[in-house]
Amino acid sequence: MPSLPIPMIVAILLAYLAILTLARRDRPWPFVLLILACAVQGTVISLNQHYGVTLFHTVQPVTATLIPPLAWIIFQVTAIRAFAPSRHLPHLLLPAFVAFCMAFAPQVLDIVIPSGFVAYGVALLIALKQGPGNLPLPRLESGERPGLIWRVIALALIASAFSDILILLDQVLGQGRLQAWIIGVFSSLILLVLGALCLSRSLESEPNEACPAAEPPPVMDLEQNRALMERLDHLVTSQMLFLDPGLTLNRLSRKLGVPAKLLSSTINQTTGENVSRYINAYRIEHACLQLEAGESVTSAMLNSGFNTKSNFNREFRRVKGHAPREWLATRAAVPD
Repeated sequence: MPSLPIPMIVAILLAYLAILTLARRDRPWPFVLLILACAVQGTVISLNQHYGVTLFHTVQPVTATLIPPLAWIIFQVTAIRAFAPSRHLPHLLLPAFVAFCMAFAPQVLDIVIPSGFVAYGVALLIALKQGPGNLPLPRLESGERPGLIWRVIALALIASAFSDILILLDQVLGQGRLQAWIIGVFSSLILLVLGALCLSRSLESEPNEACPAAEPPPVMDLEQNRALMERLDHLVTSQMLFLDPGLTLNRLSRKLGVPAKLLSSTINQTTGENVSRYINAYRIEHACLQLEAGESVTSAMLNSGFNTKSNFNREFRRVKGHAPREWLATRAAVPD
């Protein structure tokens, strides 16, 4: 009786999610590429390990090493800057190099493949460590979640390298008896994590926005920081920019004509908050006015630039110390 191995089940599930995402057109298209890459890898693992199709024995390392650089490119074009072939396509040389090693130096693959996963995972963690100012494209409404999701993706890449090390140890110590289980379970779980995280709405961005070239921001003194904050406050309040749920750090910086990192740093030094919390404070104040005017919590949320109730409730409690309904009750209890 035909059976489906775990990697094939994961591949079918990811392919279905990718097709559904394409049909709905509710996620940035680069993430669909990563989901499909994970689905392809699950299929290749199944055909090689479970069904014994020898052709895919040489294909599996190449398709595996397509995932880390693809994740890095997608991170760049959805979180930092628009796609540029000269900047991003050279990363795809990793699977090409692995194909070369398969043909001429297969003995080095046990080092090359895990190293590729670790290198890109660590590169993601380093980029994210620089702070929210290094992510100008995600929507501010998403708060810190894009950075958190990308950290999990980075750790999943590093964990994938750990699975290769386990396979190598099994081959040395256990004659490869556990190899099929390690590949089937461990790799499938990582592929599923990578694919599922790409479906998060928190990663929505505007990758076609033009980002200024990455340059070190000029050093600002206290007076210059204060002047920039005054310009920012006036811009945000006069144009009611905080009501736009698609607002990004990049869009704010372009309107002010300053680098995104400089704007993020100025907000942090002046207010002690990140850009997202700075904007959300305006949104919460607007939501309070809406609630006092008799609007429902959902209407106040949507009218104030929030897309999700969980984020709205969390930010409302952070700013006001109460949930929206509790805050309304305390206002009603205060005598005129």
